[in-house]
Amino acid sequence: MKAIHRIIDQARSAPMRIVLSEAEDERVLRAAQRASREGVARILLVGDAARIRDAAAQFDIDLTGMALIDPLAPSDPSDPVASTRLARYADELVALRASKGMTLELAREEVVKPLCFANLMVHLGDADGSVSGAVHTSADVVRTALQVIGIAPSFKLVSSFFLMMLCEPFHTMKGGLIFSDCALVVEPDAAQLAEIAIAAADSARSLLMDEPRVAMLSFSTSGSAHHAAVDKVVDATHLVQQRRPHLMIDGDVQLDAAIVSEIALRKVKHSQIEGHANVLVFPSLEAGNIGYKLAERIGRAKAIGPLLQGLRKPANDLSRGCDADDIYYVIAVTAVQAQAVHAHDSAHDSPHTSAHRDTHAATSSGV
Repeated sequence: MKAIHRIIDQARSAPMRIVLSEAEDERVLRAAQRASREGVARILLVGDAARIRDAAAQFDIDLTGMALIDPLAPSDPSDPVASTRLARYADELVALRASKGMTLELAREEVVKPLCFANLMVHLGDADGSVSGAVHTSADVVRTALQVIGIAPSFKLVSSFFLMMLCEPFHTMKGGLIFSDCALVVEPDAAQLAEIAIAAADSARSLLMDEPRVAMLSFSTSGSAHHAAVDKVVDATHLVQQRRPHLMIDGDVQLDAAIVSEIALRKVKHSQIEGHANVLVFPSLEAGNIGYKLAERIGRAKAIGPLLQGLRKPANDLSRGCDADDIYYVIAVTAVQAQAVHAHDSAHDSPHTSAHRDTHAATSSGV
């Protein structure tokens, strides 16, 4: 089974509430219809409800099964969530951004914008994950996610990854790979590179449904070259080993030694992954961006992303050149990420906290 099919099946096993903030776009609506019909996610469309319905009619898209949420629609007094949502969201935005000059007046202007509203839904538990970027710029998507959802407690930065799918008959190496970071952190230092590697390993565990095998890429293997750039990779590897002592990781390692077992046997001292990496951590954004595009354009791998990691809850970006299939896959990935967050929260909750969250989720389910 292709890796992306396993992700879709996993998403179907416990459909999450995924909110889309660009619901007048044909590509978004087609992906939403497919995800809803196939049970991949419970789709929430945020925006001007009349314009969303008009767009759906124009493109012959059935909105059955999807919830339309219009921030500017009159509140329904019979719905205790909807009737207080805007005020609650504005208050929360002030609480989040007061130190940056956010006032209640400004917050009331911001929360009615679909991108901000969608991320507040995720932050406050009214949705499980968000997908945007078909219309908005990556800068807007990432900034809003950082400001509203925030960084997970165990991380200090948000990074990105691509899910690279090698599933064609001509691919000698089969399955999915995580490439990180290819879109956000330009020149990570050793500590940042270690965080990227740990986040990418977590992404591999939840999405590839396999134990992560991490390769910290360099132009050096096992100290074959001496340079400050190599030292950074070596230091980052040591930091990862300190934080995650049971994680399988090689570094410094060249690409061929990371993915070809015969080369790893010859070149890598005391290898833990033995040429079977499923997570490739690039030493810089320059290397990562070049690497994923080579794999996509020459190797004809399917690139899904860039996807975000290190956030408290899932919020993913899209390329503005994406098509409906791309968006559908990102919805599925976001749903699986949301499942992982729920599983983590459940494992770390006290009975009182778990009961409180379950009550909140039941109240929010009318979204």
